[in-house]
Amino acid sequence: MDNVQRISQVYIQAPWRKQLQYAGLFLLILILIAMVAFFYINVTARAAAIGREIQLMQYEIEGLERRIVDLETEMAELTSFTEIVDRASDLGFYPVSQDEVVYLVVPGYQSRQPIKLGSSHAQPLPEASKLSPDYTESLFEWLRERVFNPAAPLVEIEQ
Repeated sequence: MDNVQRISQVYIQAPWRKQLQYAGLFLLILILIAMVAFFYINVTARAAAIGREIQLMQYEIEGLERRIVDLETEMAELTSFTEIVDRASDLGFYPVSQDEVVYLVVPGYQSRQPIKLGSSHAQPLPEASKLSPDYTESLFEWLRERVFNPAAPLVEIEQ
């Protein structure tokens, strides 16, 4: 019995060793929790930064769209009839009368010819191609011939 007690004492751990194992397990769990928290915070921070960049780009797009609309409005004002007439009169242009117009005859010049979209005489339509009767048979004719009167093709009149 003394021998058994001695063997069991060899395998029994000292109390300080058990406490060290519990402390190590606690630190391992604490490190795992810290790593998960770090990854969670890292992903959240990157998502927030990207979301902020998207917002800034959307604001920039809206600003550019407003600038485009402003420029289109300015261009419409500059090319309006009244603005062009005012600028032309400032440059010394004025509306001409019928008496002031001079026409020049240029020998060999041919004016624009009207576009002909079709021929002036009607051409006959091409005749529809003749198909073999095998390709013009309808489904109902085929059914009538094959289903309702199936023996007709088999009977041949001998002469």
